[in-house]
Amino acid sequence: MPATLADLGMPLVPWAAVSVVLPLTAALVAALLGRHAHHLAVPMALAGIAVAALAILDVVRHGVIETAIGGWTPPLGIALRLDGLGSAFLAVIALVGAGVTLFARAGFGPDAEGRETRRGYAFWPLVFCTTGGLAAIAVAGDLFNLYVGLELLTVTAVALVALDGKPAALAAAMRYLLFALLGSLLYLLGAAILYVAHGTLDIRLLSRSADPETATLAAVVLMTAGLMAKAALFPLHGWLPPAHGSAPAPASALLSALVVKAPFIIMLRLWFEVAPEIATSVVAQGLGALGAAGILVGSLLALRQHRLKLVIAYSTVAQLGYLMLVFPLAGGSGEQQPWSAGAWTGVVFHALSHALAKGAMFLAAGAMAEAIGDDRMDRLDGVGQHLPIAAFAFGLAAVSLMGLPPSGGFTGKYLLLTSAFASGQWWWAVVMIGGGLLAAGYLFRPLSRLLAKREQPGALLAVTRWRQAIALGLAMLSVLLGLLSLGPYELLQIGRPGSAVEGLSS
Repeated sequence: MPATLADLGMPLVPWAAVSVVLPLTAALVAALLGRHAHHLAVPMALAGIAVAALAILDVVRHGVIETAIGGWTPPLGIALRLDGLGSAFLAVIALVGAGVTLFARAGFGPDAEGRETRRGYAFWPLVFCTTGGLAAIAVAGDLFNLYVGLELLTVTAVALVALDGKPAALAAAMRYLLFALLGSLLYLLGAAILYVAHGTLDIRLLSRSADPETATLAAVVLMTAGLMAKAALFPLHGWLPPAHGSAPAPASALLSALVVKAPFIIMLRLWFEVAPEIATSVVAQGLGALGAAGILVGSLLALRQHRLKLVIAYSTVAQLGYLMLVFPLAGGSGEQQPWSAGAWTGVVFHALSHALAKGAMFLAAGAMAEAIGDDRMDRLDGVGQHLPIAAFAFGLAAVSLMGLPPSGGFTGKYLLLTSAFASGQWWWAVVMIGGGLLAAGYLFRPLSRLLAKREQPGALLAVTRWRQAIALGLAMLSVLLGLLSLGPYELLQIGRPGSAVEGLSS
């Protein structure tokens, strides 16, 4: 049984609730501060990391922690649930969020004369609301509050895409909004079916009552389709490249690193906690096939792009395809197999390392675009000499995306490969190896230009080493996740579906 705050020895501070309330409060304060809102970047970065660290510490000490809001327990009340997956996601939210806000201070503060700008006034409340919505998804214990978090993400993320106000940005935001609204309708319809069938939306209670009957199957299929639209999983990925290509670099980093991961976290909860029996062999292989197609299509489209941000955006489509491989490798039999834990943990490792690497990559690309005036690939020649830290950050992030040792991307893909061979599903190993080779192809294109000699005339604008170092910090974290993988691996076992592990201290 999960521990509750009423238990003896439980933490006195409900960090799950604090992780949600803190950024939402900061959003309100940022709206009131106006042109001074950028001063919140440093204290909020430090506070977010501290809260995530304390939440992880409590989970390690006490196991899964449930906080009943207002003292009312489910099904009458609402519970926040903090486990290994949720606390790890909180940590990545805090780290990427800190990098984004610190990088954005220079671009979203007052203008040279100290006047408030429209972009700056809107950016800070939107960013803090986005991190609040992400935290809500990390700790929500029921499917309806997960929906609330998703809707908060939709509103703020669409606004971030449209922040520049240019026609291309507005068109991309509108396309994103249409996909997101479709996803919301499908998810809400599925949740309504589950509630009618079982009388609750609490994940823990549903895991005891949900069975593979027609109503449950229909609900899970509808919710999965909606979540795939919000996560830009193939074939519902059409909104992602234009949105990431049009948004400001800090917003693109937030979208690609975190916003598209949140719906997948819900998919993991849905398929492996609420209704694991639904994932029959045929269903699991079908979902895996969509992931394989996403890896192939995203990689081939990334190879054809002539803008750096679009290369990174299409690489996100490809890398998200790996997440779908968890269904045939960790599910598909209706029961836990010896390799299921490795596949589930591997896909979470991949999601976390991709978040850190992609955040670093978009921030590095933003620094390069500031220096040369745009993000065209044919203008990147020699930029690595002018921005060596940003170029190194981009290269280090590429190492993780390609799955090379000793990065976190390697750890995640190694666990998935091991599960593929252990389960006899060698074809998924072929997909992953091929995806890694394609990733090397589309990432070596910008890297080769960054390291080439600059022959084009014209001076490059200066970008401070501090801002470049922020991107490098996130890239280094994506590598450290692989070097120091034992701690995160053990953390993810706390509350893992099918796991009896309740904490590391016992």
